[in-house]
Amino acid sequence: MYRVRELFMVEGATFSEEIPAALNQPILPEHSNDTAKFLASDLCAYLETYLDPEQVNEVYKAYLFGAKAHQGQTRLSGEPYISHPLAVAKTMAEMRMDHKSIIAAILHDVMEDTPISKERIIAEFGSDVAELVDGVSKLTHLQFRSKAEAQAENFRKMMLALARDLRVIMIKLADRLHNMRTLGVMRPEKRRRIARETLEIYAPIAQRLGMNAIRRELESLGFAAQYPYRHKIIQQALSKARGNRKELMQKVETAICARMEDAGIEARIIGREKNPYSVYKKMRHKRLSFSEVFDVFAIRVIIKDVDTCYRALGVVHNLYKPVPGRFKDYIAIPKANGYQSLHTILFGPHGIRIEVQIRTEEMDRVAESGIAAHWLYKTGDHSAATAQARAREWLKSVLEIQQAAGNSMEFLENVKIDLFPEEVYLFTPKGDIMELPRGSTGVDFAYAVHSVVGNTCVAVKINRRLSPLSTPLENGQTVEVITAPGARPNPAWMNFVVTGKARASIRHYLKNLQDDEALALGRRLLDQALSGYGLALDNISATTQEKLATELQFAQFNDLLVDIGLGNRMAALVARRLSIADEESGNPAEWQGKTGPLAIKGTEGMVLSFAKCCYPIPGDPVVGVTSAGRGFVVHREACRNISGYRDKPDKWIPLEWSDEHTSDYPTAIRVQTDNKPGVLANLAAVIADMGSNIENVSFDERDGNTTTITFTLSTLGRKHLAAMIRHLRLIPQVIKIHRARG
Repeated sequence: MYRVRELFMVEGATFSEEIPAALNQPILPEHSNDTAKFLASDLCAYLETYLDPEQVNEVYKAYLFGAKAHQGQTRLSGEPYISHPLAVAKTMAEMRMDHKSIIAAILHDVMEDTPISKERIIAEFGSDVAELVDGVSKLTHLQFRSKAEAQAENFRKMMLALARDLRVIMIKLADRLHNMRTLGVMRPEKRRRIARETLEIYAPIAQRLGMNAIRRELESLGFAAQYPYRHKIIQQALSKARGNRKELMQKVETAICARMEDAGIEARIIGREKNPYSVYKKMRHKRLSFSEVFDVFAIRVIIKDVDTCYRALGVVHNLYKPVPGRFKDYIAIPKANGYQSLHTILFGPHGIRIEVQIRTEEMDRVAESGIAAHWLYKTGDHSAATAQARAREWLKSVLEIQQAAGNSMEFLENVKIDLFPEEVYLFTPKGDIMELPRGSTGVDFAYAVHSVVGNTCVAVKINRRLSPLSTPLENGQTVEVITAPGARPNPAWMNFVVTGKARASIRHYLKNLQDDEALALGRRLLDQALSGYGLALDNISATTQEKLATELQFAQFNDLLVDIGLGNRMAALVARRLSIADEESGNPAEWQGKTGPLAIKGTEGMVLSFAKCCYPIPGDPVVGVTSAGRGFVVHREACRNISGYRDKPDKWIPLEWSDEHTSDYPTAIRVQTDNKPGVLANLAAVIADMGSNIENVSFDERDGNTTTITFTLSTLGRKHLAAMIRHLRLIPQVIKIHRARG
């Protein structure tokens, strides 16, 4: 028996707080309920195998600090709370992480669950540890409208901290792993919620960072907690299959081992079994029965170097015939998380398919530990460096998504998309390799190159042939993006883009575009309203403008103009306030009643839309009805849908068409015709000859002799429409034709 204090105190160990009496007790054996005391000794004993004594002393000091901070707190299981951070630290130690990571793991909950501040941690352990603890801590002091929003904001904060230091996510994954191991004490609904969050976010992050050992355990624990019955059924099927195939797998392993010896190849051969959740995902995604999942059991061949991997591949292909099209070379083209291996599926004995994975020792370490291999084996090997470089590339794209996202929920949604990549490997025209999620399109590829390339892309060449931007890309294709300086993202792209970066960038651009358009329209509306007072916006001092913006709780005057342009605030009321403010500053202004209709071109963008009930076109008398958040909806004056606004002058403004309009505008006409063959073709031919395009057509058969056809078509204005109607009337089968009214 020995005391914790006596065992681990080394020269220079000081602690500014009184040590709790409970800690100064004998360490109990492993089977004792006093898990915290056992873990403290176990942790420090393990750390002494690879850390300096001074660093172990710092870890022990953190243990005392954390135990004091969490004193009196217990977990739902009844254990002292300190048992949890020590278990997290033990997982970090098993990855041979540096001592600051271990300290941060021990202290990861003190800022969240105790009064200890970040400044106190900086004073005791330094800023590096404090930043790691802060990155893992949740936002407990802020109020959110919903649990989902709180989760999204916590995730956003964690990912930003992760971008600064990869160790943040490693602590968080170790924290989540211990929570999942002890999930049984939770209420069923909370258990399912935590399990779902683990399967949707944390297991995919572990996979994205190549930490497959942690990923597999998180998936197994999460699957068992969220779908216990499904987990039980698949587990039973795996056990049965294991028994049936045990003899077969031993026979295959023996055969491969013998062939390797004959070829003079040193190899370590081990069996691998797919975890229940991976089997479940494959069955669900590909709609397979359990018997159709061929890679439930696999054989892993570990070789000493890369060249020998390809020799070993030839050996197994000579032993058993490979399944055509099922060979994957992840050594030449690594996965996005740095994973490298040769995968092949063979026709084994009795025609049973068997997956064989061939890799080097270094590749195997990286496959299990991912970015942790950088700390676990500081040998400078290429694979570990590649895994970390790829992790940082992914984090760079996450930062770009964060910058473009409008809020935390949108950010979480976009990152979730990126966390489930089944990659396709593509080539740039220069031969560089790019990985994208399966189903990605030319637009996704353009944004993966650069946001500016994505924003200005107009076409894409796949294998040197022009293809639609929405075409899904396939492995091995060479993709070339064609851009144009004046091009801009199309809202329709949101219907087919796959990557989170593309979605976030398109949304960000369109939002900024709408704000720019709202700013321009708001300025015009306010100028028009001020003209009634004999004023112009340019003549009102910047001080007066900013003062009014502050009174109306806007950061700057331009934000007020955007609010007007979006239809959230009436220009007339703001003009009145500005005229009063201008009068107080010594420039009296009186209402002169000279405001006229606002001239519109139809090219004002997303803040000006045209009603589909009456289809206004240039030449029609029009009014604008305010629509909060959208600006103005243009209606014809005769439209029945705006009759309720006549007595609400604050809800609409008079408009007129500018002389500058070159766009096409949709409108609707109804044509009553004889019900005879070829009539529709004759009508369509005349419309096309008049330079118009048919956007939609519908039929309303009145009786057996006549049919009413409604066309939605493009037109330049009333004169163009009148000329079209005149030509349509010349068709003999046309009985009546008129413009559809709202």
